[in-house]
Amino acid sequence: MRQIAYPFRIDSGGRTAGAGEEEHIRQLIEQLLFTSPGERVNRPTFGSGLMQLVFAPNSGEVATATEYIVQGALQQWLSDLIHVEAVQVESVDATLRITVQYRVLRNQERKTAQFSRQV
Repeated sequence: MRQIAYPFRIDSGGRTAGAGEEEHIRQLIEQLLFTSPGERVNRPTFGSGLMQLVFAPNSGEVATATEYIVQGALQQWLSDLIHVEAVQVESVDATLRITVQYRVLRNQERKTAQFSRQV
């Protein structure tokens, strides 16, 4: 089943671009990670607040707290699609790197997705 691709765009046929289920789940995770709470009008609590932590001091405690915040957001918003097994967050210079290990509930397939943002 095809889902709407993220970011939203028009494909070469002039229709809304689509994504397969696996890619759609990865795109949902990316949306959640890089959306700040309050950014969505009709869902003010949607997001992880991850981008606000980019400028926090780089320490083991902050990294651990960030991992828990991300894991909590993933479980809150995507628990009907995935089971989060591990989250790793790294802040190196001006780049934020997130690795999410999860299991797709529909087929029990394990996946690892990596995301990064330069700020």
